[in-house]
Amino acid sequence: MKHVKRAIGTAAIAAVLLSGCTSKNVSSSEDYELKDVSFPLKEEVTLKFITQSSPLAPKDPNDKLIYKRLEEKTGVQIQWKNYTNDVFAEKRNLAMASGDLPDAIMDAGYGDYDLLKLAKDGAIIPVEDLIEKHMPNLKKVLDSSPEYKAMMTAPDGHIYSFPWIEELGTGKENIHSVDDFPWINVEWLNKLGLKMPSNTEELKNVLVAFKTQDPNGNGKADEIPMSFIINHGGEDPAFLFGAFGLGDNWDHTVVSNEGKVILTAAEEGYKDAIMYFSDLYKEGLIDVEAFEHDWNTYLAKGKDERYGMYFTWDKANITGMNDKYDLMSPVAGPDGNVNVARTNGMGFDRGRMVITSSNKNLELTAKWIDQLYDPLQSVQNNWGTYGDDKQQNIFEYDESANMLKHLPLEGAAPVEVRQKTSVNGPLAILDEYYGSVTTKPDDAAWRLDLMKDVMVPHMKAENTYPKVFFSIEELDKLSSIETDLFAYINRKRAEWMTNGKAEAEWKEYLAELDRLGLQEWLEIKQTGYDRNQQ
Repeated sequence: MKHVKRAIGTAAIAAVLLSGCTSKNVSSSEDYELKDVSFPLKEEVTLKFITQSSPLAPKDPNDKLIYKRLEEKTGVQIQWKNYTNDVFAEKRNLAMASGDLPDAIMDAGYGDYDLLKLAKDGAIIPVEDLIEKHMPNLKKVLDSSPEYKAMMTAPDGHIYSFPWIEELGTGKENIHSVDDFPWINVEWLNKLGLKMPSNTEELKNVLVAFKTQDPNGNGKADEIPMSFIINHGGEDPAFLFGAFGLGDNWDHTVVSNEGKVILTAAEEGYKDAIMYFSDLYKEGLIDVEAFEHDWNTYLAKGKDERYGMYFTWDKANITGMNDKYDLMSPVAGPDGNVNVARTNGMGFDRGRMVITSSNKNLELTAKWIDQLYDPLQSVQNNWGTYGDDKQQNIFEYDESANMLKHLPLEGAAPVEVRQKTSVNGPLAILDEYYGSVTTKPDDAAWRLDLMKDVMVPHMKAENTYPKVFFSIEELDKLSSIETDLFAYINRKRAEWMTNGKAEAEWKEYLAELDRLGLQEWLEIKQTGYDRNQQ
């Protein structure tokens, strides 16, 4: 959800889409000639979808209790072609390129370029009329929160996909405002008689102590003072860049309080932050695997409690929900600067589901998808369900209140429970649902409190970069520039942390950013921002 999005193979399949879409379609359902559809149907029918899921989930989505209940409620059986996340994009693109189209693609993972290109080539259809005529649940959401309809609408005025919407806090208190929380081993701090660091120099001294004073007490120098996964969203150490100026986030994009779009990776403070990390690396305070980690390796070392400090969204997923690690407050830089850079994230994904041009049952499909926007259903789609005797349940259902109440996780990693039971498709969860439709999950409520108490007081930026829906021409230019520009930025980020050459190479680096199209990129992004503000 957090990097430059242009799905694998889109450009490669574009040339064959037109011919593919007109060939014989063998994956879509027959025409049931159903009108004025109401659920449950008198006779069960089948729709054919492509989707993706975690390897932890059942291979057949129909084995999930959520889908079993939906089939019973609607009389619609979904025939799935389900792929694991790692191969889904390739399989999805092959199906679209061949013209062997399903009725729809669920959890589609499409970026804006994909949506516009597929629409232009006739592979997917506009859905605004279906929403207006056949989707009262989604229409209610869009009527009450018209900003989402604006974000869904392409530059040509059409809507081509169904979104995922999850509200958890607003403005600076939005749960997505910071990805990469810094978690520090307070058990080690206490054992060594150290206080929580308040500036970058104190942090370095703490890391030195973690490295040299055997805080885990096993007589071995096996502690890892600091670890991260470079250029990896919540696990990247971008949080510490805020001590040196504007800070950084996953797309290296911030907006000044005067409305100017800025590339963080071209700022002097960014260079100073890199130099700080290179000093830590030279002192042996950074995990040597931080620049090549995969998730499983990072997780394994965390579960072994080898980290003095690490970065992730939620410590429960790495070191568990215990008191051994605590959130470190923002630290001041050498000039006393304290800043928390905001991400441009929000609980909104435009391309979560599309209907293909092969679909012969548009009213039926629209009304089935609309079930996913029912408040109680949306809550389950997002987190999981209740009453499952084969899986850990996320909820208990309070029938008298018609409300889903989160159950304690009992030590389970929330991400793993969700991957096994949720369906990750189109949904809408508005802030107003909390307390009436559902409770806030304990992990989210806890994180929101941390955000409010620890992070928000130090957020200097009043603006974030919005979910601009660029034109296909703008996206072509942005994608062409970003492919090389961001790859270069991220490569130098890692190189400089290990070789310490940021200062010496900075002028050459800035010149290369310009050569790769930085100024045109800034112009397009600024134009999009200004258009969005009108």
